[in-house]
This record gives sequence, C-alpha cells and structure tokens, in this order.
Amino acid sequence: MRHISIFLFLILVGCKNETKNKTEMGTDNQSEITTETENGIDQSASEMWNDFIQSNPEFKNGEIPESDFFHNNEVDANRLAELTLTGKKRASSGLYSLYEQYNADLPSVGTKQIVTDFNGKAKAIIENVSVDTIPFKKISKEYAELDMGTDIEPLKKWKKAHWEFFENFLKESGKKPTEEMLIVAVEFKKIWPKDE
Repeated sequence: MRHISIFLFLILVGCKNETKNKTEMGTDNQSEITTETENGIDQSASEMWNDFIQSNPEFKNGEIPESDFFHNNEVDANRLAELTLTGKKRASSGLYSLYEQYNADLPSVGTKQIVTDFNGKAKAIIENVSVDTIPFKKISKEYAELDMGTDIEPLKKWKKAHWEFFENFLKESGKKPTEEMLIVAVEFKKIWPKDE
C-alpha cells in the first residue's frame, strides 16, 4: 500500500523540496482528518463534484473523480492547490519508471481529478488536456512555467526541484536520476470552479 501511495503522489508531484512529510504529522491530526471524511472522501470533494454536475449535467452519470493533493508536505500542497485554483499551475510531472515499476497506466487525456489541499479539502477540478513522455533534459521553459506556476526562472526552478525530489525517491531503490530519465508531462485545465 505504501508503494501505491508513493506512486500516486509522484504522479501529482508539483515541485519544491520535502519539508514536512504527512506521516510525521502525528496521530491527532490524522484522526481529525478521518472524522471529516465520508467513505474515505472529504465531504468537500463530493460537494464540489455535485456543484460541477449541476452546472454540467452531461457528467451526472459519471463517477466522482479521484481527489488528491500535489506534493508531499502541507506547505507545498496548499501552495500548489492555490496555484491550481488561480489557473497559474496547469501541469504536473511524474517519473515514467514508476509507471513501469508498478505496471500502471499512464494518465490519459480527458481524465478529471479533484485537487485538494493537504488536509483533503477540495479546491478545484482539473481535466487532463495533454500527456507526453519527455526526457528530463528536454523539458521546455514553457512546460516548466505551467508546472511551477511562475514565469520567474521556471526551467531552472523546475529542474532543481524535480531533480532533488526524484533523487531522494530513487535513492531508496539504489538508483540515481539522469538527464535521460523519462518524465510523464501532464498538462491540464481547471474546469471548476468557473472563473468569475
């Protein structure tokens, strides 16, 4: 189960260094989160999906999308959720080798997801519009800007943050990142809430 959680997290990774791992938060906070959920899904995610399908009835027979946050710590997860909500963050990056390792399907165009903050509160619904597999060294400045949610040195920040993150993860299996490692580059659009 731990590997599946790590895998899902890496699919959604946004950026920055690890500062506070969710497992280090303590049982009090985790118990608090559990009492606020229904069937493992925070009520805010269900409410957001219901609001979305009321305005988009063509999706009323579809299942509620998965909900999750970007990154692995509270500060970054909350920051990236806000960047997604404002439309500044429009991409996410994962490590292709993890899809192979866990025999998982790559993300697909049209898949929806409810983006939450670190505590599971729904912030936005996104939909994948593009999925590419690109060597680390070929990530473009334009893509990095979409993923990082900033136009200030986006490629430099993207490379530093993702190299360090992938290096830390790969270290567990005795591997090292390379400039040739494949990145699953997913571009998405925010579809809910609608901009005013």
